[in-house]
Amino acid sequence: MPRALITGITGQDGSYLTELLLEQGYQVHGVVRRTSSLDRSRLHDLYHDPNVYGKSLFLHYAELDDATTFRRVLGTASPDEIYHLAGQSHVGLSFEIPESTCKMTGMATLRLLEMIQDQEKVPRFFHAASSEIFGKPAELPQNEKTPFKPVNPYGASKAFATNMVSIYRNTFGVFGVNGIMFNHESPRRGENFVTRKICRAAAAIKLGKQNELLLGDTSAKRDWGHARDYVRGMWLSLQHTTAEDYVFATGHLHSVQDVVDTAFKTVNLNPGDYVRQDQRFMRPTEPQRLVGDPTKAKRLLNWEPSTSFHDMIEEMTQIEMKRLDGEYVKD
Repeated sequence: MPRALITGITGQDGSYLTELLLEQGYQVHGVVRRTSSLDRSRLHDLYHDPNVYGKSLFLHYAELDDATTFRRVLGTASPDEIYHLAGQSHVGLSFEIPESTCKMTGMATLRLLEMIQDQEKVPRFFHAASSEIFGKPAELPQNEKTPFKPVNPYGASKAFATNMVSIYRNTFGVFGVNGIMFNHESPRRGENFVTRKICRAAAAIKLGKQNELLLGDTSAKRDWGHARDYVRGMWLSLQHTTAEDYVFATGHLHSVQDVVDTAFKTVNLNPGDYVRQDQRFMRPTEPQRLVGDPTKAKRLLNWEPSTSFHDMIEEMTQIEMKRLDGEYVKD
């Protein structure tokens, strides 16, 4: 039974990846912070299943900045593969807490690389990089060779971490993979992210629980895919014979307004009647033309996204309708 260790296991990607690895016959170990509320996490069903938790799924309390505790977890889990997904991942928030963003996202990755190369059995290592490392790229679309030009603290910290993985791969022989993840969403996305905010608002307005939706720049465009597809890419990248970096993306741009239009259409509402622009949600610097070229992932891993943008936003909005109506749903 292969063993995997996931940092950020209670997040959107971590929960989908956990389900995928369990289906593949893995023993999965996850790192959770002491403040995590497991009963309310995205792992609720698995955590409360006596046939899973304590048998093929194990959670360990640790902090990435506590090297002693984390080394203990590494020894206990003895993983064949590590998926490093943890970090401060909200771009807008990174302007308000730049130092802690760099600490949690950049330095934590370096600390983890130092720890794993000291292990008797050095595990394969996946690092969830981000399209934010490209910032305002000169070329369109972006691929694995596109220069880094981050325009926010989150992107800068991810660029540092991505470079460190490459350095440890080339210098110390660590099987380190950077998955350059373009935006990926799902019903499990945090409520402070714009896609979830829009889908939830559309559902709430339809149900009479909210009056309007305040947004920043709705012309901003992103390459949006579904998290289920992207975690499959993570796993495939560590099964390949050599350690490579990959862009995981759809190759198609959609605007925030497209999210709004699709979500409100799903509930048969006219967004123009409810959506207002609010300057408080405008970012100081907005990345431009971030759209990925997943050719390498398709060629080497046979990976490509299976869920369309419109199907994803419709799914997210329909799940929000059920949640707000008091139904229990397993996204």
